[in-house]
Amino acid sequence: MPWAQWSLPILLLGIGFLILGVVLLIKSSRDEGGYFSFLSTRPDVRKYMERRSLLAFISLKVGGRISIAVGVGLLVLSAVLWYQG
Repeated sequence: MPWAQWSLPILLLGIGFLILGVVLLIKSSRDEGGYFSFLSTRPDVRKYMERRSLLAFISLKVGGRISIAVGVGLLVLSAVLWYQG
């Protein structure tokens, strides 16, 4: 199979990873905003704000950034294979 034929599946994977990364980053920011707006309605907000656990939001952000990095890498690889073939 020529190298140029490998560029389309790799291109599609790269686009998929980019879309996944953007979706994860958007979901993380929405969840974090919802969490803080929920806490602001509670009377004992200070207790939660001092010992908040944001690991879920941090993990979504990191996962989104990693997914975007993998997507960009796959797009570059696809471009190299397409121009080479």
